Amino acid sequence: MRLALEQAHRAAHAGEVPVGAVLVADDQLLASGCNSSIALSDPSAHAEIMALRAAGEALGNYRFPGATLYVTLEPCPMCASALVHARVQRIVYGAADPRTGACGSVIDLAAADFTNHRIEVRGPVMAECGELLRDFFRSRR
Repeated sequence: MRLALEQAHRAAHAGEVPVGAVLVADDQLLASGCNSSIALSDPSAHAEIMALRAAGEALGNYRFPGATLYVTLEPCPMCASALVHARVQRIVYGAADPRTGACGSVIDLAAADFTNHRIEVRGPVMAECGELLRDFFRSRR
């Protein structure tokens, strides 16, 4: 989670919403990413999507069975759906998202009966992730 938090700080320094993610399998870092929507003019460039894209490119595959995604904020519906399609085994998130969280806070796409894959979810696990987000948005007001 510390590596994901480093990615979140990287996003914050770039003026992006501070969310970071890392994808790990067999104790190996597969890929990392941070929010890049503003820099890339891409509404889908969330940290989770950026990590999935990087892992896909590095591994030559779009599925990651057995992988764990560590992310500083509970995934949104778009990201949760992408993680289901990527067959990620586990999501560990730092801070809950009470507005758009799709891994249990608002809805639970990771465990939805209508999907063909379920993801184990653990979170929230790190208060520091929520503090980073609160500080970021407080400074923008």
